[in-house]
Amino acid sequence: MSVGIRSFHGNTVRNQGVERNFTLYRGGAALVFRRSAREAAKVNLGRDVVANEVYYFVCSTNRFFWKRNGSEMRLESLRKDVLEANLELVRRGLVLYTFGNASGISRDEGLVAIKPSGVPYEKLRPEDMVVTDLDGNVVEGSLRPSSDLATHLELYKAFPRIGGVVHTHSEFATAWAQARKPVPCFGTTHADYFRGAIPVTKPMGPEDIAGDYEKNTGAAILTLFRKIDYERIPAVLVANHGPFAWGADAAAAAHNAVILEQVARVAYRTVAINSGATEIGPELHDKHFLRKHGAKAYYGQEK
Repeated sequence: MSVGIRSFHGNTVRNQGVERNFTLYRGGAALVFRRSAREAAKVNLGRDVVANEVYYFVCSTNRFFWKRNGSEMRLESLRKDVLEANLELVRRGLVLYTFGNASGISRDEGLVAIKPSGVPYEKLRPEDMVVTDLDGNVVEGSLRPSSDLATHLELYKAFPRIGGVVHTHSEFATAWAQARKPVPCFGTTHADYFRGAIPVTKPMGPEDIAGDYEKNTGAAILTLFRKIDYERIPAVLVANHGPFAWGADAAAAAHNAVILEQVARVAYRTVAINSGATEIGPELHDKHFLRKHGAKAYYGQEK
């Protein structure tokens, strides 16, 4: 089956410094060593390649399909987790149609799995999750990755202790983002998860929008978080766009996105009831956050 498309260049094919063997079977052309004979041969993939033969890449002349020998789907567990995180967004009512995306990262391999662009959630399978490196190159997957990939990658590179990222256009969080207002912490529901208001980025300028827009979206988030602890406030509102959330893995990121939408909804209604409502005091805020996330946390059961 086709599980990826990629261009290789240079003298040898390496992934994380390890030479790999692949089976070629369709598209393009490459200069290879046929492993059995160790003889260099220029082959037209799909016409000259012997079925089930194993080839060793030296260099390629254009793009081609490939799969790893003796291996099933790469990062299978991560892709399943990422699919489940995407489906959680549907179950919790955070996305419509093909809106939104969730991703997860394998720090050991330096690879990210992310929802493909524009594919309805009900049609998604684990193998549809697209695997890329941290430069955005597709390593495995036959579909185009989410258009927000570059934003996810900026977060993974800057926030070393996160393992998952989620982006939605959920109703109330997006409303606050469009209003360019942070979500205030009015009560303990918010304080249980976020040690402060949910911040909002500055609006992006024309050059940032016309340039590498998704990467610049990530840069806007990182600029905002220069003085904010990304683990204490694992979410952000991108001005005029919508929310991003992150966590220890894809499931945690989805969980935080769900909680973000809930506190955004409750904050909206708080202001509707009392436009003069004030934020929670620091003592009560810290009590609720730290009993769940502090060094001496006592909420829940021992792990």
